[in-house]
Amino acid sequence: MNVTHDIKYIGVNDHTIDLFEGQYDVPNGMAYNSYVILDEKIAVMDSIDQNFGDEWLGNLAAALGERKPDYLVVHHMEPDHSANIDRFMKAYPEAVVVSSAKAFAMMKNFFGTDYAQRRIVVGEKDTLSLGRHTLTFIAAPMVHWPEVMVSYDDCDKVLFSADGFGKFGALDVQEDWACEARRYYIGIVGKYGPQVQALLKKAAGLDIEIIAPLHGPVLRENLSYYINLYDIWSSYRVESEGVMIAYTSVYGNTRKAVELLAQKLREKGCPKVAVADLARDDMAEAVEDAFRYGKLVLATTTYNADIFPFMKEFIHHLTERNFQNRTVAFVENGSWAPMAAKVMKGMFEKSKNLTFTDTTVKIMSALSGESLAQIDALADELTAE
Repeated sequence: MNVTHDIKYIGVNDHTIDLFEGQYDVPNGMAYNSYVILDEKIAVMDSIDQNFGDEWLGNLAAALGERKPDYLVVHHMEPDHSANIDRFMKAYPEAVVVSSAKAFAMMKNFFGTDYAQRRIVVGEKDTLSLGRHTLTFIAAPMVHWPEVMVSYDDCDKVLFSADGFGKFGALDVQEDWACEARRYYIGIVGKYGPQVQALLKKAAGLDIEIIAPLHGPVLRENLSYYINLYDIWSSYRVESEGVMIAYTSVYGNTRKAVELLAQKLREKGCPKVAVADLARDDMAEAVEDAFRYGKLVLATTTYNADIFPFMKEFIHHLTERNFQNRTVAFVENGSWAPMAAKVMKGMFEKSKNLTFTDTTVKIMSALSGESLAQIDALADELTAE
């Protein structure tokens, strides 16, 4: 695939993977992106996952023809992008690796060498001239590892964005970009919103026509759409109006309360009601929806003088990603000493800018007239202007 006349795509699609980073379900696989810039000097932009080294080196050789690469630019040292660095350096013994100082320290850890005799260390605003193309490097620490850089090609106006603007899914599968990019961003990068904001501010001064990420499609049109979503996600703003209900239920009574609340919210004109059974549904998608919508309802049982394990895990996923700027409501169920609402609220004690509803639904084993009235009140509160 030609990204531009001089920039070729040499990445691969992975349809053998089941869990990305050992935890994220990827039914449509993953793309590990790599690029080569063909100029007076040739730069290869990142390597790929260890399982696809032969295919990657074959793609590179096909793009090079009779030529040899001069540089391997390493933006990010996570193994899905760096695992074949040593193979590349052995295959092309005259090539030089270009990366940040912190990345070279990581290479020493991964490969036992930091390529001291074959390297160029670059930092903020350093440049690498290839001929017509000049790469300018921009530090992007903690987006989402400390060594990360992005680079900008001033000739073709391409931003090589590392894991930024990436998504789950192989490139030979058609799917909505925002859904899987949101799940990818919030799951993997979401903790580092301030760092992403800092990078977006730097990128705002560049004339970008193409974004070339390390996962997902090359972005060419309507770049403002993608950049705006990243701005929303990284500033923890509400993307869509609606209510997300996350629940666990042991014997079905909490589920009945959730189903009734969802029905009443829809009847009252709530623009979107998303419901997730945390014991059965994909946890990453539930986390995604909690960050997408402006209001969150958490419904669970008191369990071992605490809360049900799946709910506890879910709230940990939220708080470790700096969940904020939302309205939160609680539905608790307990047969003799309900305390789930208190425990859940306590887990958010360090979270910023959360508003808790006045109404908490309290179920004593099964729905009663009192708890049904509380569900009505909560539905009214959540849909009030």
